[in-house]
Amino acid sequence: MSPKIRIKLPKLTFWRAVLLVLWVLAAYVAVIRFTKGLGAVTNLRDDFPWGLWIGFDVLCGVALAAGGFTIAALVYIFDIGKKYHSITRPTVLTAFLGYLLVIAALMFDLGRPWNIWHPLVMWNHHSVMFEVAWCVMLYTTVLALEFSPVVFEKFGWHLPLKLVRSFMLVFVVAGVLLSTLHQSSLGSLYLILPEKMHPLWYSPLLPVLFFISAVGVGLAMTIFESFLSHRAFRKELELDVLVGLARGVILVEVIYLTVRFLDMINRHVLGYAFQFTREAALFWLEILLMAVIPIVIFSIPKLVVKRNWLFYGAVANVLGLVMNRLNVSITSLERWAGPYFPKWQEIVVTAALVATGFAVFGWVAKNFPIFESPVPEEPEPEAAGSEAPTYA
Repeated sequence: MSPKIRIKLPKLTFWRAVLLVLWVLAAYVAVIRFTKGLGAVTNLRDDFPWGLWIGFDVLCGVALAAGGFTIAALVYIFDIGKKYHSITRPTVLTAFLGYLLVIAALMFDLGRPWNIWHPLVMWNHHSVMFEVAWCVMLYTTVLALEFSPVVFEKFGWHLPLKLVRSFMLVFVVAGVLLSTLHQSSLGSLYLILPEKMHPLWYSPLLPVLFFISAVGVGLAMTIFESFLSHRAFRKELELDVLVGLARGVILVEVIYLTVRFLDMINRHVLGYAFQFTREAALFWLEILLMAVIPIVIFSIPKLVVKRNWLFYGAVANVLGLVMNRLNVSITSLERWAGPYFPKWQEIVVTAALVATGFAVFGWVAKNFPIFESPVPEEPEPEAAGSEAPTYA
C-alpha cells in the first residue's frame, strides 16, 4: 500500500479568519466590478472619476513603498554607513509588495483593464500617465531583481546570485531614477486642475512636494516595519539604525514644511489655512501628523532612543502622508465636484489589498532571510586567501 499523504493546514487564527473573509468579499466585488462595471461597486461619477482606489491604493501605495529607493540610494550610492545594509532587504520587500498591490488596485480602477498593455506600444510622450505607467512597470522589475538575491540564497543558487550582485549598483541607480520620476509625476497628474482643486492643496510645486514627502515616509515606514517585525517575529533592526532614520525624517520634514509654506506665502493662499472651514482643519491635521509630531518626537533625546516613541513618530508620519494624498485627490476637489464617500465595496477591496500585503510580508519574513546579513560569495580559486569581498 502506498503511504497516506497528509496535508497540514495552517491553524485558523483570528487574523487569518479576517484575511479569509476579506478575500471572499473582494472576490465577490471583483466579479461584480468586471461584469457590471465601475458604477455597480463605486460611488465614482463623471465629475469625480478618481476615488479611494486611486487616492489611497495608488497614491499612498506608491509613496509608502518609497523606502525601497530611499534606503537603496543611501546604502549603495551614497554609502552612508555599513550599518544601514541591514535595512535594505525588508525595505526592498516592502516596496516590491507595495508596487504589486498598486498594480492590482489599478486593475480594479481602470475602465478597461484588459488594455493595460497599451502603453507598451502606444507611446504618448506628452502624457504624464504614460511616464508613470512605464516607470511603475520598470521599477517593479528592478525591485524584483533587487530582491532576487534573497531567493537565490535561500535555494543555494550561487551562479545567478553572483550575476545579480555584479549588477546590483546598476539596478539601484535605475531604481532611484525611475522612482524619482514617478513619485513626482503622480503629483503632476493634478497640475491640470488649478481651478478645481482647493488652494490649500493645489500648487505648481506638487511634483516636488510629492517627492519630498515620499522620501520622508520611506524612512518612517522602515521604523514602522521594524517595530511590527519585532512584535510578530522577534526580529528587529538595531536601535542606532532606527535613530539614524529618525534624524533623516526630521531633515526631510523640515525641508517639506519650508517648501510648502514658502510656496503658499508666495501664491498668497496661506490665509485659507486660518479660516474656520473643514478644509483648514484637515490641512492642519495633515501638517501636524506628517511633520510636526514626528519632528518633535524625534528631536527629544529621551524619546528618540525608545522604540515605542520611534514607532509613534513613524505612525504619525505615515498617517499624515495618507491624509495628504487623500486631501489632494479627494478633499481638494469636493468643493467643486461635490462630496464623495466610497462604497463599502471600494473599502473592502482596499482592506483586502492592505491585509494581503501584511500577510505576504509575514510569510516571506518567516521563510526567507530578509533580516539576515547577505551570504558571502564563494571566493574565486585564485583569491581564496584574499580579503573578504564587499557584498551587495
